[in-house]
Amino acid sequence: MWVAIVVGVVVGFIVGWVVGRLSAPAAPQPAPRGLSLEVVSLIEALPEIVIIVGPNDIVQHASAGASALGLVRAGVITHDAVAPLIRRARMTNTISDNVIEQRRPAPGRGMISLAVRVAPLREGAVLLTVRDLSAASRVESVRRDFVANVSHELKTPVGALTLLAEAAEQAADDPEAVRHFAGRMQHESARLGNLVRDLIDLSRLQSDDPLSHASPVDVDGMVEQAIESVRTAADARNITIVDSGTPHLVVEGDEGQLVTAVRNLLANAVAYSPEHTQVTVTTLLTDEGIEVAVRDQGVGIPVHEQDRIFERFYRIDPARSRVTGGTGLGLAIVKHVCANHGGQVTLWSVPGEGSTFTLKLPATQEVLRVTNTPADNFESTAVPLREGVS
Repeated sequence: MWVAIVVGVVVGFIVGWVVGRLSAPAAPQPAPRGLSLEVVSLIEALPEIVIIVGPNDIVQHASAGASALGLVRAGVITHDAVAPLIRRARMTNTISDNVIEQRRPAPGRGMISLAVRVAPLREGAVLLTVRDLSAASRVESVRRDFVANVSHELKTPVGALTLLAEAAEQAADDPEAVRHFAGRMQHESARLGNLVRDLIDLSRLQSDDPLSHASPVDVDGMVEQAIESVRTAADARNITIVDSGTPHLVVEGDEGQLVTAVRNLLANAVAYSPEHTQVTVTTLLTDEGIEVAVRDQGVGIPVHEQDRIFERFYRIDPARSRVTGGTGLGLAIVKHVCANHGGQVTLWSVPGEGSTFTLKLPATQEVLRVTNTPADNFESTAVPLREGVS
């Protein structure tokens, strides 16, 4: 609200100043081209783009962003939809608010939405303020997609449970069929429970700042809790989990969030590894902080998929995710946990050879003082993901 008030005051000042200059009787031209440095500084400081158009349709001043968006070129408004707005403002002598679409200037692609306010000044001059709505539109699009995805993901297990319950009721005289349907119901119930849990975790992560109430977290204990949470699933598939690396490390943060992040990486490693293989959890102190790496001998991740695996609900193999009960939110949660703790998650993977996910977290000063050299029995092969991943 305060930002809007300040912007309104500044715009009002600029409009008043321009009106005064344009209406001054001593001016040799209908609308002087020059603006004082103070007014130019005020215009450039505004979040909106400001364009002042003279009575002859020549742009007298435009914020730097006007050219970047392709609105002004060689002192002339270039967008076809803006010229009628200027003419209407002159004819009606009223302020109007409009939304226009235009192609993003090269090398960008796609369309952008612009909110344009047109205000008439004296002697045919017009003031335009322009705001790029693209970022807000993207956020709204992400929100709509998220709601749609959540609705779809919830409907799937709920619908399956309804059908399975009806099938079990109709097969009441067939104990074998009832047992089969009951088993499927347990699977779908677990899937639904996992989804609700992950949605709650993700919601908490987005609204919480763990560093505001951080406490020392024992890395050994954190890893042990995460391993125990997936032990049953690993034993069922004869997958061995090995814990190695530098002991007695400590990080500052929220223990629950950090355990969740490591647990999600381990659950993924177990779900996407063949039976009778090994998953290794390694802790390491480096010059940059503490690394917790989860390495598997699984199917690996193709290079063209690696940029997207941290997106919400993105699955490389949807069919397999349905079988394993994956929600598509586990890695998104890992990414949020790392970001909340001032760290990052990195990935190394080769199809057919397995994957290594590495949590990189800041180390406490106490750990850096006590431990002089990092363990030399582990080499981090993780490579950072490129920017822009959701």
